[in-house]
Amino acid sequence: MEFLTTSEAADYLRLGERKLYELVTAGAIPCSKVTGKWLFPRHELDLWVLSGLTRPPGMIAANPPPVVGGSQDDLLEWSLRESGSGLASLSEGTTRGVARLQRGEVIATAIHFHGDYDLPNTLADANIATVRAMPGLHDAVLIGVARREQGLLLAPDNPRNLRSLADVLACGAKMAIRQPGAGGQLLLETLLRRMGAGAKELHRLEPPCLTGPDLAAAVRAGRADCGIATRAAASTAGLDFVPLLWENFDLLTRQRSYFRPALQALIGFLGDKRLKQRAVELTGYDAAPAGRVRFAA
Repeated sequence: MEFLTTSEAADYLRLGERKLYELVTAGAIPCSKVTGKWLFPRHELDLWVLSGLTRPPGMIAANPPPVVGGSQDDLLEWSLRESGSGLASLSEGTTRGVARLQRGEVIATAIHFHGDYDLPNTLADANIATVRAMPGLHDAVLIGVARREQGLLLAPDNPRNLRSLADVLACGAKMAIRQPGAGGQLLLETLLRRMGAGAKELHRLEPPCLTGPDLAAAVRAGRADCGIATRAAASTAGLDFVPLLWENFDLLTRQRSYFRPALQALIGFLGDKRLKQRAVELTGYDAAPAGRVRFAA
């Protein structure tokens, strides 16, 4: 990320340095003080300018409600409470959350996409690749929350000795699944496709579970032998866990929403040391990307 000095930032924004200092004092512009000098991240300045764009009468986009849609996640829900952002959550799965963002029904949405982008031993990024290809999201911003470990959730002591998805198919174990479009379901479909198998070959629990914790509860109650969810969901429910992969878990928003106070409160909190401590407690998280802008259109 490129950082500008005060004079460079003033020239870049076509502002006087005095006006720039007024914005700094008011906390109204992205900047950081390092060894007594103010530095301004160029990319954040671009987002700041774009967030204030005006439109002709009749074309003004209504402010989306203070709701984070998309995928359910224990660390994110805890952050929404602890950050004091005032943001509510509406957990319906990755693709439904994106649809709501595109319709202006949420201010941000939590996503974890899967596909051929995240094949083993590649540096490709499924979330970034998918967002790049989305129609109507020319102003997308992707903010890191964490990397999460996904795997098979199993009854305590793994009574059926399941060690892989291949084992699940081979022995006909009953598998709890997620609703179409949920990130966990996209992951399952991707893994099956790589094996040359299909969803019809699974002995599935119906109806689908709407969240990872719902899936964990189904396994815990004995209604299913296994299912795919996060290590954190397994730990909370006291279940065994067989790791499958690590994924990026991100917040997707629009440039015009990025600097809204509620969203900025959440983003600021994502970089707090308390979040890193909570990630360790929940298990199965790498909080290194938390609060970082990972992609901007």
